[in-house]
Amino acid sequence: MESVEEKFLRYVQVDTPSSEDNFDNTPSTECQKNLAYMLCKELKAMGLQAEVTENAYVYSHIPANCKTQYSIGFIAHLDTVDKPSGLGVKPVLNGDIITSDGTTVLGADDKAGVAEIMALAEYLTAHPEIKHGKIGIAFTPDEEIGHGAKLFDVKKFGCDFAYTVDGEELGEISYETFNGACFDLEITGVNIHPGQAKGKMINAVTVANEFICALPADERPETTEGREGYYFIPEIGGGVEKCTVHGIIRDHDRAKFEQRKAFVKNLAEELNKKYGGRVSLKMRDQYYNCAEVIEPHFHLVENAKAAMEAEGVKPLIFPIRGGTDGSSLSFMGLPCPNICTGGRNAHGLNEFISVQAMHKVVAILKGIVAAYCK
Repeated sequence: MESVEEKFLRYVQVDTPSSEDNFDNTPSTECQKNLAYMLCKELKAMGLQAEVTENAYVYSHIPANCKTQYSIGFIAHLDTVDKPSGLGVKPVLNGDIITSDGTTVLGADDKAGVAEIMALAEYLTAHPEIKHGKIGIAFTPDEEIGHGAKLFDVKKFGCDFAYTVDGEELGEISYETFNGACFDLEITGVNIHPGQAKGKMINAVTVANEFICALPADERPETTEGREGYYFIPEIGGGVEKCTVHGIIRDHDRAKFEQRKAFVKNLAEELNKKYGGRVSLKMRDQYYNCAEVIEPHFHLVENAKAAMEAEGVKPLIFPIRGGTDGSSLSFMGLPCPNICTGGRNAHGLNEFISVQAMHKVVAILKGIVAAYCK
């Protein structure tokens, strides 16, 4: 059998960055289909039924060989971020540590999760003597742009519960996520020669700066932690005549989340009044805190915790300062906590993962499977 690290090294070399610029299409980038078809082919080679939808969702399952109360599944996402670049990844194996060559992200988020699930599938199909219930397997596109669960077919997946394998540090178990929203502010300015600008020019860049400065300085990603929410402006672009501001809003508390959205809307309205209708705002919710769905099924957390402890891994249970496909899937009727992949420094050029961590995660997945066969 191919090792989990060998699978991972192959998968990261398949380009799959998603694109916020093509948000209305699924997948947002055609290249994600390349990995989807590769995985489908490999699952079929294991003797499993598998399919890729036209939107690049991969579905498969390992049939039960014993009677269980619940069927469970494991889910990871195909895509990587596009900033920093996820194109042309060249993995470097330095002892037991895998990195990129420093010019791109590595893609452990979430191709480590993909490799670990595939390693689990290969192990179980090669060892039919190991008892287990029905096990669902799915790989989704566009998680990095908040769209991974958009077209997920819960009925086709056919499981009672699932785990997204999309965390980082070994031992992570998360059943709380942020509530998330994103927004785009577009400002139309009035350009005129600066020598004649008094009382006439409306500099869209200045208005954008006024908006950003009105956001609380102590409620940014770099000044918050734990369950503290924030406003984040990852991108601004344009000039005097037109400027756009892209932002996101995050909070674990649903009421505070709604208050943050209202704050941004009111701020945009005030600027619109001040500058004569030259400010427009588009906002949409991305996902919600899945804790309220998962807590009634806390065996999901307890079984993951026990599987980690059995492997000598200390469980680290804390809220995700982000979101996963599991956030949306939980509200679609598939309670779905998130567990670790072993990767570190996701979304950065210093991303890395250890071979030992990946092997531990595969062992943890095996332990979860065993827990649902009792």
